[in-house]
Amino acid sequence: MQTKAVIFDLDGTITRPYFDFDAIRREMGLPEDAGPILELMEKMTPQRRIEVMKILESHEQKAVVESTLNPGARETLDALRAAGVLIGILTRNRRSNALAVAEKHGLKFDAVVGREEGPVKPDAFGVIQLCEQFGVKPGEAMVVGDYLFDLLCARTAGAVAVLLKNHHRADEFARKADFVIENITGILQIIESRQDISPRSSQRPHKGK
Repeated sequence: MQTKAVIFDLDGTITRPYFDFDAIRREMGLPEDAGPILELMEKMTPQRRIEVMKILESHEQKAVVESTLNPGARETLDALRAAGVLIGILTRNRRSNALAVAEKHGLKFDAVVGREEGPVKPDAFGVIQLCEQFGVKPGEAMVVGDYLFDLLCARTAGAVAVLLKNHHRADEFARKADFVIENITGILQIIESRQDISPRSSQRPHKGK
């Protein structure tokens, strides 16, 4: 099936991994292994949630200021745009931060869904929302990310799940991926098998376990 849209995670996928979530949890007074921060916040009192959110947003703002692009990210986005493939961002971060990253690095996203707009990954809400905005079927969309939640929301929505293998835990998530790549440019070769687009990289993507 032709790929008409690619939905990217932001931190760790478009930009180099930045967040040290263990350190953020420690600053919040939480155990390092307590779990995902947004889900933990749902169980907090309103006052405690406000305190923790201030810490999280401080780190998110630093992430924007200090962000650098992953190798091949700009070239990949340029190739997709030249081929007429729509580009979406689905992030557990704030939408405004994704737009700030785009402005800082001179990138253009066709649509962004942040955590303010509905249930966050691994819920399929964001994938479905972006597909509706783009006017494409989930099967015509590809979700690219470096974490399990990216793969789970893609699979639930019926989109193609692509794991960017760029950290030591990636092998844990590979079985949930339709494809595994080690450089973001690898998605161009996946798309090439679904439509006419020339790859910019010699790296061959491989099927997930």
